[in-house]
Amino acid sequence: MAERTGYAPGTPSWVDCGTPDPEAARAFYTELFGWTAKIGPPETGGYTTFRLRGKAVAGLYGYDERMRQTGAPPGWTTYIASADADGAATAIGDAGGTVLVGPVDVLDMGRMLLARDPAGAVFGVWQAGRHTGAQLVDETGALCRSELYVRDIGEAERFYTQVFGWTYEPMDIGGPQYRTAKASDAVVCGVFEMDASFPPDVPPNWLPYFAVEYTDAAAGLTTQRGGHLYSEPMETSFGRFAILGDPQDVPFAVIQPAPTSAE
Repeated sequence: MAERTGYAPGTPSWVDCGTPDPEAARAFYTELFGWTAKIGPPETGGYTTFRLRGKAVAGLYGYDERMRQTGAPPGWTTYIASADADGAATAIGDAGGTVLVGPVDVLDMGRMLLARDPAGAVFGVWQAGRHTGAQLVDETGALCRSELYVRDIGEAERFYTQVFGWTYEPMDIGGPQYRTAKASDAVVCGVFEMDASFPPDVPPNWLPYFAVEYTDAAAGLTTQRGGHLYSEPMETSFGRFAILGDPQDVPFAVIQPAPTSAE
């Protein structure tokens, strides 16, 4: 079990899903991952916090016309921890990105913004208040990996280095270019360059990976419950993964982590 009470700047710390049908999405994700759903009071807009064994692991909110007008699309958003959301907003603009929402205080929970990088991938920045991020990661039913899918890996490196100070190491995955991104020498995410095998209408995006016990079973349950299989389960050095979509066509990934040497 990997419990967390905080995140270093530059580290993905939280994910939430904007969906046009919160009730259906709650039913889908609670069944798939074994989460419980706690709906917040009116002042939170009915924001849902998903929990696993009482620990916050992800969020969900209703995607409405007001959100559509910001330019942020529906779907899962990855939030990157920052000690200064306002400073991050300035850095995003200076690096050629666009701030879509905020920075704005979220009650006493923290301060956040939503932004689009120069290639079009949308992400969030979270400056922790009472809410410090996911309280449980890297185990079955919890977020275990964040990856940025891009068309131009060099441009992505430039932007995120300028904003978050990341450094990168290439990794041979037997196909497209792949980098691990580091903040303060700790790996925080992966950067994957989409090649010609990806349909041209797939935009650059941040994709959350949730750990599951069996990838094939999770993929099967997803399709049984009206979701989508975007990529067949496949083996990688990280484990067996699949890219799925919920019944509202929101993409996410599941992975059955590769056994460690201790196992």
